Amino acid sequence: MPLRHLAPRDQHLFWQYGRGPGVPVHEPLVHRAVERHAIVHPHAVAAEHHGATLTYGELDRYAGALAAHLVREGVRPGDHVGLFARRSIPMLVGLLAVLKAGAAYVPQDVSRTSPDRLRHIARTARTRVVLTQKDHVPRIPLPDGHRVIALDDPVPYQRVTPILLPHPDDGCHVVFATGRPEGVKVTHRNVTSLLHTEPGGLGVRPGDRVAQLLDLACGPAAREILGCLTRGATLVIGGDDPAAAARTATVLIATPAVLSGIDPADCPRLRTLAVTGEPGPSRALADRWSRQAAVHDCRGPAAGAVVSTMARHDPSAGRPPVARPVPNSTVYVLDADRRALPVGETGEVWAGGDCVPAGHVGGDASDAGRYAPDPFLGEGRTMVRTGTLGRWTRDGGLEHLGPAGDDRPEPAARPRTGGRPSRPPAAPYADTAPRA
Repeated sequence: MPLRHLAPRDQHLFWQYGRGPGVPVHEPLVHRAVERHAIVHPHAVAAEHHGATLTYGELDRYAGALAAHLVREGVRPGDHVGLFARRSIPMLVGLLAVLKAGAAYVPQDVSRTSPDRLRHIARTARTRVVLTQKDHVPRIPLPDGHRVIALDDPVPYQRVTPILLPHPDDGCHVVFATGRPEGVKVTHRNVTSLLHTEPGGLGVRPGDRVAQLLDLACGPAAREILGCLTRGATLVIGGDDPAAAARTATVLIATPAVLSGIDPADCPRLRTLAVTGEPGPSRALADRWSRQAAVHDCRGPAAGAVVSTMARHDPSAGRPPVARPVPNSTVYVLDADRRALPVGETGEVWAGGDCVPAGHVGGDASDAGRYAPDPFLGEGRTMVRTGTLGRWTRDGGLEHLGPAGDDRPEPAARPRTGGRPSRPPAAPYADTAPRA
């Protein structure tokens, strides 16, 4: 019924182009995937930072001890725990401990975030426990009733089994994007459906080295960390010089701004690059990196917290790469009335299926207009605005045509197809310097 206004051919193409492959995810909980590697390869290096290393066995053991401590402090499935820390091995232990306790972590780089912002996030996310390093405890302005735990204090070992295991649709982490008052709750299903299928998993495997370059507070940082640990690779935690961590990496996940400060020639081992978190790279930047590695442009709703489409850059194609839905997700091009548009017409891109986050933390008002019942999948499913304009090409790819802004696109005039978009294409392949 939602497609009855379309011609029969466009009804068929709506599903052929807009539905990603259905791929089963055998381990839907993030921390269980990490635990499996700790059992199978306990001596494999999970992370390194400033010359220090941590094996998967050690990571699981230390995180288990801290998780038991969090449970004793009253942390339960469904809770949010602040991870207000700097990039480090203790930060990694804290992240996994929160997941083992059944809760969702709320990451912020304590050295870059103002005390007022930390206070707002703690209140908005309704945390009761915050994890940080000892040196930063004085910087944490805790609301009444909060407890701060130092990640680098020793905790007696005690394995913990949460009172109730989280559900795949429970929160894994909460992303507070820079400048936004509310957070986006990302579920275990969002994470594992992307990272445990291809191309979202980026082919990461044991023996790979994944650089951790991004600010902890941004959504794609979780893909660096969890995409590495759930697939048994080594996380190379960067310091103040992103290029140093990138030099030995086989896989990079980065924004155009970060990439602009790194020379691809300095990354001889690099095999795969995922560009995410901002409008796509300039064509010049993508061409330069594609001589070194396979370059994937990753897009999705919620400020890079989740991914709904991916496109591999082809420097010989002479046009922007066309994106396709990732497995277990759907992508729609809709008009202002949320009606499906025919192939070739420009509208706003919405996403459905397993890439839809659980919503915003910070009040229902923040969700107004961003989420809606999914009339195409039905069965109580939800779809989410990606905030971008796009159109389907004749060969079944999705062209991203720049941000939609707060105003909704006007319904395209009919029977116009394949003409110029109602707004000029922008951002993805403009040959301009990437945004700093």
